[in-house]
Amino acid sequence: MAVDFLGLEAFLSIAERGSFRKAAAHLNLSQTGLSHRIRKFEDALGCRLLARTTRQVTLTPAGLELAGRARAPVETLVAVLAELRAGAGRGEQSVTIGCLPTIAVHHIPRLLVEFARTHPGVTVKVFDNSASEIADSVARGEAEFGITIVSANRWDLDIVPLLTEAFVVACPRAHDFAARQHLSWSELEGQPLVRVAPHTGNRALLDEALGARRDAMDWHYEVQHLATAISMVESGLALAVVPRLAVDASGSPGVVAVPLRDPAVMRRLGVVSRRGVPLSPAAESLLALLRRHFRARPRDRSAAA
Repeated sequence: MAVDFLGLEAFLSIAERGSFRKAAAHLNLSQTGLSHRIRKFEDALGCRLLARTTRQVTLTPAGLELAGRARAPVETLVAVLAELRAGAGRGEQSVTIGCLPTIAVHHIPRLLVEFARTHPGVTVKVFDNSASEIADSVARGEAEFGITIVSANRWDLDIVPLLTEAFVVACPRAHDFAARQHLSWSELEGQPLVRVAPHTGNRALLDEALGARRDAMDWHYEVQHLATAISMVESGLALAVVPRLAVDASGSPGVVAVPLRDPAVMRRLGVVSRRGVPLSPAAESLLALLRRHFRARPRDRSAAA
């Protein structure tokens, strides 16, 4: 049912003041106008909320229940609206986005430096989470848009492709593979490997690309985050098959990215937003900056190899 906020406001004002006259004065209404609101509100609910005599106004059992349960949520809503109005009056704006950690570490900081120059009054919150968490935060309205692995099973989101990148073999610089122009999956058999957990989007892509062949690999370690996998590679524990951006984001001079073939595995990244919900002007500006940044980015050499 549609919520009659004016009727609810009128009812709560009468319940708090115990008088039509005082409630009408508080709401800047005539008593006739207030009576009309209450009658319309009661008709919509199908029950009486107030018992009115010439001397007093009392709450019916339904009125007592509604007053007790509605007062706190309405006060919270009023406080939120007041905060929004005060922030708008001060020219405050905020943007919340979701972003894969590989993007957040290597690209978002430099983008926000430029964004801050053109939007100094805008605060930015970044949810640097997994692909599924980003999609969920956008769907719930907690983030205006997200940069994540493209998935076809989110009917509730609009998806715009951003870039395609290859998975590579991350290996220590001292490893024999580090000087190779490319590697095949068969060459990784017998090598200790580290992979990310099954619930991640990157793991799902690798499992689908390899099929039964993945069982021939020595998955010696399993972690939750790509950054942990890269650290284990740097220490010499294992090799890792990761997106190229994960190696770039690590900034480690001791880790080398070697292109991978037979099969080559790619991941598509895109921008997700709630279907039918426009972005705020500040979010639109940040997204345009992000798109320009990735359009100007050199093509991934590992994808071309």
